[in-house]
Amino acid sequence: MTSTESVQKAPAKDPWDLPDVSGLVVGVLGGTGDQGCGLAYRFARAGQKVIIGSRAAERAEAAAAEIGLGVEGLDNAECARRSDVVIVAVPWDGHAKTLEALREPLAGKLVVDCVNPLGFDKKGAYALTPEEGSAAEQAAALLPESRVTAAFHHLSAVLLQDASVEEIDTDVMVLGESRADTDVVQALAARIPGMRGVFAGRLRNAHQVESLVANLISVNRRYKAHAGLRVTDV
Repeated sequence: MTSTESVQKAPAKDPWDLPDVSGLVVGVLGGTGDQGCGLAYRFARAGQKVIIGSRAAERAEAAAAEIGLGVEGLDNAECARRSDVVIVAVPWDGHAKTLEALREPLAGKLVVDCVNPLGFDKKGAYALTPEEGSAAEQAAALLPESRVTAAFHHLSAVLLQDASVEEIDTDVMVLGESRADTDVVQALAARIPGMRGVFAGRLRNAHQVESLVANLISVNRRYKAHAGLRVTDV
């Protein structure tokens, strides 16, 4: 037997073996908007410590008080500093400006971009293509000292905020450069009952994930629904 044959390979890591993220503080930039507020509510309801960020601390405090569940409201910079994981849920037209201003407090943080660059006209929603390729890639370019991932694009803000909805029946496509970071985001998604995080590639693949929201908006309008996604056979 050769030395090569005698070396046993380590077993492949189970892709569903995810870390315990229950102790992480989750910050939500844009937490006063529908999507951000809905995500903040769901994570807080699942027992996560949540901080809402806004340009105006007073708005963040008011939104946090409305949610309850121990949620705090702070200005964006302090929210970034106090959080372990920071979800970016700001409007697309303010995306770059917001992140440029937060480069320092977001340094070293795990950033989860869930912004969808969309346009709207009389025909409905359509995808925009940022110069960098996607909102997530723009975030990565603006935040060179942060660990940027992309996730939570396809969630209905209506369902997220509806307290009568016990489970959110959907998968979350998670993208990023570091498997350790995407594992954390997948684990966070799984904290919300009914939800599952699925690794979907590197940030260069974020554009089509962000763009798919335009299709889901069309589905929702046609069928009066709050459509999500499920990935089969995994």
